[in-house]
Amino acid sequence: MKKSQLLVSVLGILAIVGLYSLPKVVVDNEENVEGLAEESESATGMVDMHEAELTPEQVEELAKNRNVVENASTIEDKLASAQVLAEIYIELGKFDSSAYYYGVIAEETGLPADREVAGDAYYEAFTFALDPEKVAYLAEETRSYFNSILEENPDRLDLKTKVAMTYVSSANPMQGITMLRGILEEDPQNEEALFNMGILSIQSGQYKRASERFEELVKYHPQNLQGQFYLGVSYFEAKQNNKAKAQFELVKEMTQDEMILGSIQSYLDQL
Repeated sequence: MKKSQLLVSVLGILAIVGLYSLPKVVVDNEENVEGLAEESESATGMVDMHEAELTPEQVEELAKNRNVVENASTIEDKLASAQVLAEIYIELGKFDSSAYYYGVIAEETGLPADREVAGDAYYEAFTFALDPEKVAYLAEETRSYFNSILEENPDRLDLKTKVAMTYVSSANPMQGITMLRGILEEDPQNEEALFNMGILSIQSGQYKRASERFEELVKYHPQNLQGQFYLGVSYFEAKQNNKAKAQFELVKEMTQDEMILGSIQSYLDQL
């Protein structure tokens, strides 16, 4: 299967299952990864750009709340309007603008919970970004919020995994790979780290290594649908046809989603 076909399958299953958020980047291999540009675009500029895509009614509603955020007489009013803006932008699918306003809340309160929400929002925006400058900016914001929490709670491996993935698409990608390896040394059964390392191996064409990662993943987390699917993909790409067929048949028993089943059938048809 061509890499373009694989990428479509990867993105399709990720969108359907929605269990993990991964940056849409391709790496050459675990030892030699090409990064993206580091220059960033301002968050306010992204908000302005998004408003150019909205209806007049939506622009009016957003402008009203933005005015409150910028000129509110009380912190309570500012936080309330920032929350409204963040939720509206989520509904509109403008994840970077949503993250900006969650960041406003986090900067005002300084609460760990709000900082984590902002970090998660920036990470989600990061996973959807394609422009290199925007990718770099969103990754940096993600790391800023998550690292502030990790300074207080260094055992949060879930946050470390997300920080690691932001480095994979940076000018220093090996830092991310090294972090993921470190997480697996600390917790060999870590679900997210195993999954991410497996995906990175697929993207870099290391299909034998990918199958090993996904075999470990499904050994400890057999209900991980994505892991089971990509184990089949890894076998398929490694030309282990019997294993691939058996694995795809197993995944067929795990889901009724027509789009996932269609992806599986497309692989089976080629075996």
